[in-house]
Amino acid sequence: MRKLFGTDGIRAVAGEPPLDPKTIYTVGNALAHQLKHNTEQPSIILGMDTRESSNWIAAVLSAGLTDAGAAVQSAGVITTPAIAYLARKHGFSAGVVISASHNPWHDNGIKVFGGDGYKLPDTTELRIEEEIFRLLDSVAAPDISKLAPPPVDDRFRADYEGFLLSAVPGLELDGLKLVVDCANGAASAIAPELFPQLRGRVRFTHFQPDGRNINANCGALHPEVVAAETGACGADIGITFDGDADRALFADANGNVVNGDAVLLLAARDLKARRLLRGDTVVATTMSNMGLEAALQRDSIRMLRAPVGDKYVLEMMQANSAAIGGEQSGHILFPHLATTGDGLLTALVVLDIVRRAGKPLNDLIADLKVFPQVIVNVRVKEKKPLDAIPEVAASIRNAEEELKANGRVVIRYSGTEPLARVMIEAESEEAMRRHANAIADAIRDALGT
Repeated sequence: MRKLFGTDGIRAVAGEPPLDPKTIYTVGNALAHQLKHNTEQPSIILGMDTRESSNWIAAVLSAGLTDAGAAVQSAGVITTPAIAYLARKHGFSAGVVISASHNPWHDNGIKVFGGDGYKLPDTTELRIEEEIFRLLDSVAAPDISKLAPPPVDDRFRADYEGFLLSAVPGLELDGLKLVVDCANGAASAIAPELFPQLRGRVRFTHFQPDGRNINANCGALHPEVVAAETGACGADIGITFDGDADRALFADANGNVVNGDAVLLLAARDLKARRLLRGDTVVATTMSNMGLEAALQRDSIRMLRAPVGDKYVLEMMQANSAAIGGEQSGHILFPHLATTGDGLLTALVVLDIVRRAGKPLNDLIADLKVFPQVIVNVRVKEKKPLDAIPEVAASIRNAEEELKANGRVVIRYSGTEPLARVMIEAESEEAMRRHANAIADAIRDALGT
C-alpha cells in the first residue's frame, strides 16, 4: 500500500515531511534511478504552479534528479496538463509538476507523468516509494541556500499554447463575452495570452498571483464567484480553473454554476451527434449526480462509474474504449485530444460546442435535472476503514435502507487531504441533509481531529 503517493501524487504542507528538503531530494534520486532502468541518462521536463514554495522545491528536486544522473529542463510556471503534453511531444523520460492543485497556498506537491504523457501506474509509484524509504537513511538534507531551480525555457509555454489552439481548429469567439477566473494559479501564465487570440471579449479575474493567493476565494473551488461575475457583467459564459488548471468549471449567462456533470452531458451529446462517441459510453465517477445518468439514458448513452480520481476514470475509459470521461469537479478527459484532464482544453471544447450549436450554454443543458446533493467534509486524524467503526457503519446502513432507489450514499476518504467526504443524494432534501449530518457526526466522533 502506498504511503507517500495519493490519488494525485505526493501532497503535503511545504517544508514538512514528506515535502521537507531531504525527502524531496530523495524523491528526485529515486525517480531518476527508476527511469535509468530504461535509459542511461533520463531527461525530465519540470513545471510548477504559483505557490511561493514552488521555486525552492524545484531547486531541491532538480538537484536530486541531476545528482542521480538525470537531465532537467524547466517550463517554469505552467499547467499540469501542459507538462503531460510536453513530456510526450518532446520525448522526455518523464514530466514532473510541482503543485498542490486546489489545496491552499501553504501546501504543495509533486506529480509525475511518464514519457507517454500519462500519470504513473500505482505499481510504479509503489516502487519509487520503496526506493525513497531505502534511501532516506543514507541521504543528507541539502542546503537550500546553495541550490537554484533550472533556467526557464519560455518556448515550452508557447509550444503548449500552440497545441491548444490546434486542438479546436477554427474556433473564433467574435460576439461572445467571457469571464475567465485563473485562480491566481498556473492558468494566469497562459490564459491571458491564449484567449485574446480567439477574438472574444474577455474579462480576466484572479490572474495576479503573489505566491499566497492561489485558490483563495476564487477558482474552481469557488465557482459561485465567477458565476456571480458572469451574471453581473452580462457575460455569455464564465470559466474558472483550479490552481494547476487541470480542471475547469463554468457559469451560464444567468449566473448559474455549470459543473463537470453538465460538461460531460454537453460533450457526450456533441460526440454522439458527430458519430464519435465510441460504444455510446461515458465514464463518470461515484460522485456524479443521478440526474446525469438519467439525462444520458434519454439519449441512449450508458454511464459507467469509476472511483474518484481522473487516473481511475482514464483506466475505466481505456478498458471500455470510451471517448469521454470525467468528474463532477471538472476533470474532463478527451483521449482523442490529450492524455490527461486539461482545464484550458476543456474550456476551448465547450466554447466550440456552444459556438457550433448557436445556442446559449444554459439551453444546451436545460434538461439536466439534478438530484439534491450534499457533500460534508470531515477532517480526520487517521484514515481507518469506516466499516470497522460500528457507529459509522450503522449510520451508513440507516441511510442506505431509507433512501434505497431514491438516493445514493457515497462515503470515501480524500486521496489528497486528511478528509472523509460524505456525499448523500436524494429526492428528499430533508432526508439528504439528515443522513449526511448523522454520518458526518459519527465519523467526527470516532476520527475527528
